[in-house]
Amino acid sequence: MSSSPLTPARPQLTIIGGGLAGCEAAWQAANRGLTVTLYEMKPQRFSAAHQSADLAELVCSNSLRGRGMNNAVGCLKEELRRARSLFLQAADATTVPAGGALAVDRAAFSALISQRIGQHPAIELRREEITRLPAAGAVIIATGPLTSDALAQQIANLTSSEDLYFYDAIAPIVSADSIDFSKAWRASRYDKGEADYINCPLDEAQYQAFVTALLQADKVPARNFETMRHFEGCMPIEEMAARGPQTLAFGPMKPVGLIDPHTGRMPYAVVQLRQDNHHATSYNLVGFQTKLTYPEQRRIFRTLPGLEQAQFERLGSVHRNTYINAPRCLNGRLQLNSEPRLYFAGQITGVEGYVESAACGFLAGLIASADLLERPLELPPAVTACGALLGHLSHLTSDFQPQNVNYGLFPPLENGRMKRADRRLALAERALRQFDAWLAGIEQQLPQVSA
Repeated sequence: MSSSPLTPARPQLTIIGGGLAGCEAAWQAANRGLTVTLYEMKPQRFSAAHQSADLAELVCSNSLRGRGMNNAVGCLKEELRRARSLFLQAADATTVPAGGALAVDRAAFSALISQRIGQHPAIELRREEITRLPAAGAVIIATGPLTSDALAQQIANLTSSEDLYFYDAIAPIVSADSIDFSKAWRASRYDKGEADYINCPLDEAQYQAFVTALLQADKVPARNFETMRHFEGCMPIEEMAARGPQTLAFGPMKPVGLIDPHTGRMPYAVVQLRQDNHHATSYNLVGFQTKLTYPEQRRIFRTLPGLEQAQFERLGSVHRNTYINAPRCLNGRLQLNSEPRLYFAGQITGVEGYVESAACGFLAGLIASADLLERPLELPPAVTACGALLGHLSHLTSDFQPQNVNYGLFPPLENGRMKRADRRLALAERALRQFDAWLAGIEQQLPQVSA
C-alpha cells in the first residue's frame, strides 16, 4: 500500500486487477488528476497461471512481439511510447536481446512496475481479492482473462456472456546451461541482427517421431462442463500437430533462413529458444505452448536434439481465459451499457496480447478520468492503432473472438494499390501522425497534473 496520504479533493476511481491493463489505467488516471484505489488479489490468492506476487506479471512469454512498423503491434507500441505509457517505460528499461522483437526480463519488468505503482502518491494499492463489484462509484474492471470465479460469475450476470471463453496455453522455459551446444547453435533467421536465438535442428525422422509423440501424448483434459476453444494466436503445439503432419514444419518449427553450422545445411525442422531473462540463464521454447501433462512434457521435449538433458524452470500449462462480448456489452467508450459507471479494460474485453491489454488500460484510464473530471475527451482516430483496437471492441459480429492488433483492423489507405510492405509502412505513418495530433489535444483537454 502506498504510504503517502491520498488527496481527498481528487475524484475517486476504483480499479480491480493489478495486471498490465489495471496498472496502466491506474497510472494514467492518477497522473490526470484522480485518486486511485487499485485492488490486486495476489499474494493472498494466485490464479492457475500466476506465480509472482508482483504486479503486471507476464505469464505466457517475455516477448512483446515485433519492434518494426511492418507489424501493427510495432505501431501500437510506438503510440504508447509517445504517450509516456508506464508499460512501455518499464519495457524499454528491462529489455533483453530478441532480434527484431521487443522482449523483457520478466521479473525486472514486473518489479519496476510494482515499484512505480507503489510509490505513486495518488495510488493506493490494496492486496485483497474482490469477490463482488462495489455498489457505487466509478470502477474499471481489469481482472484479465483469469478472473476469479466469484467475480467472473457476477460479470457474467451483468453481461449475459457466461458462455464466452477460450483456452490459453503457456510454453515451457529451460535453463540455458542444460542445452547441448554440440547440437544446438545460436543464430537469427537469415543472420539478420544479432544471434539472439538458440536453434535445435531436427532431421526428417526426428521431426516425424516428435509429431507422432505429440499426437499420442497424455493431455490435461477440460473440465466436464467446458468446451475447449483455443485462440488461434496461442494454439497449443499438439493441437497444431493434429491439423496435419507438416503443420509444425511450416509453423513454429519452420527452418527457413537457418543453416546448421554443424552440417552446413538447413535442417528439416528446428526448435527456436528465445532469451527469457536479463542474465540469459533461461530460454523460452518459441511456439511450444502446450496442454500436455507435466510428465509428458519432460519426456517428449527431452527427445529434441540439444534438449536431451533439459532442466525445466517452468513447464507449459493450460488455463481458462474469460472475456466478454464487448461489441454487445460496451458502448464504444469501454463502459457497460447497462451500468456506465463500470468500465472494462484489458484482455477481458476481447483484446489479445500484452501490448493490446496495456493499450486498453491506457484508454480506459483516460476515458474514466475525463468522465469523472467532466472534461471533453475525443477517442483516438480510427486510423491509429489504439483507435483500431477500440473499433474491434465496437464492431458487432455473429462470433466475436479475441484479437491481436493487426493492420486489417485499420481503415484502408486512400491512395490505391501498393506493395504489402509499403502499404503497412504507410498505414503506420498515417497512424502515428494522427496519434500525435490526438495526443496534443489530450494534453489540452486532460493535462497531466502533479499528485
